[in-house]
Amino acid sequence: MKLYDYAAAPNPRRVAIFLAEKGIELETVQVDLMAGEQKSAEFTAINPAQDVPALLLDDGTCISQVNAICLYLEALYPDNPLFGRTPLERAQVESWNHRIQDNGIGAVGEAFRNLTPGFKGRALPGPDSYEQIPELAQRGLKRTDNFFKQLDAHLANSQFIVGDYFSVADISAYMTVEFAGWIKKGIPEGCDNLQRWFDQISARPSVKR
Repeated sequence: MKLYDYAAAPNPRRVAIFLAEKGIELETVQVDLMAGEQKSAEFTAINPAQDVPALLLDDGTCISQVNAICLYLEALYPDNPLFGRTPLERAQVESWNHRIQDNGIGAVGEAFRNLTPGFKGRALPGPDSYEQIPELAQRGLKRTDNFFKQLDAHLANSQFIVGDYFSVADISAYMTVEFAGWIKKGIPEGCDNLQRWFDQISARPSVKR
């Protein structure tokens, strides 16, 4: 297997933390997004979606998107499960991970890609061109603020996103907070539960790597 990566980007970082938590080592190839290497003919032949991370299997199959890659690796390496240890936990992790993807990472991405001059004509990732919409940028900023407040309220009674169990939902939420720095958003003042949780996750060896 070979993992196509761009170490600085949020979604590849989610996979990197997952791999570190599981103790999985993979051959990696860096795809320089800033240089547009994801749009090269060579990489497009591997992953027509033109995004990273992408996991290339030995038979030539490409698995793209964070959750799909992590689910595949979870099945191959079941020790230290990160998608839930029981049917209930698996449902809770999936529910929260989906919510974080939509309302957290999605909100930050909406603001970032519609605000940043370098994404003019490329407001969405992938092979198709879309113009920036300033109103979506403002909506993304507001959604990010609301997401942080909602997460802070949830963490008032929970050590991790799902009770006392560290999961991929924590990885996704952590990267949302980090990614928000790209739109100059930090943890709001007064969100002490979110700050406590963030500091706790930041101290994990998998994150510090």
